[in-house]
Amino acid sequence: MTVCLGAVAVRVPAWVRDFDSFVTWMHSDEFPEDGRIDFLNGEVWIDVTMEELYSHNFVKAAVSETLNRLVRERRLGVFVADGMRFTNEDAGIATVPDALFFTFDALAAGRIVTRAGQEAVATELRGSPDLIVEIVSPSSEDKDTEWFMSAYWNAGVTEYWLIDARGKAVRFDVFKRGPKGYTAARRAAGGWVKSAVLGHSFRLTRAEAAPGIPSYVLDAK
Repeated sequence: MTVCLGAVAVRVPAWVRDFDSFVTWMHSDEFPEDGRIDFLNGEVWIDVTMEELYSHNFVKAAVSETLNRLVRERRLGVFVADGMRFTNEDAGIATVPDALFFTFDALAAGRIVTRAGQEAVATELRGSPDLIVEIVSPSSEDKDTEWFMSAYWNAGVTEYWLIDARGKAVRFDVFKRGPKGYTAARRAAGGWVKSAVLGHSFRLTRAEAAPGIPSYVLDAK
């Protein structure tokens, strides 16, 4: 099957019918290098739209800068920036989150493991990370706010951060895992939200770096 989106054509092999066959395709030379291709809810999801600069790329950079520094300085675990594929067989999901985090304990206990590629390098994270971050874009709104919410819970992800910077106000929510789904963490005065996983409160703000150019900062305390 070939899926054409605009000028881009993505060929999905006919034998890709379930999670296992998708993962096999994902590790093959036939898997496309461009676009975001996920497996979710028993289906292949293809998004070849370009990443928006101001409401997505800038936000991702700000979040990664703060979390990477915090995790490294406090030795909380491992922060993984955008580009690493995450899979969970129980939830039947294979995707590339905007960012994720897992503790050293999760690694030692086998709740998160790496998969070696052809050159014995880590090319995939499998299992249940402690935290996943997704930033909403026009092409991913339903997936980020609904489908991923359910899939990440099924995958045992402890905390899900959802950020939407497309409107006038920046929306930053921390969802904590409950017995039947995620619930939003309470927002304190000043827009601070507590992350139980990282043991800190966070606030995402937007300012104007130059006329028409936004700047984002993820503060932690």
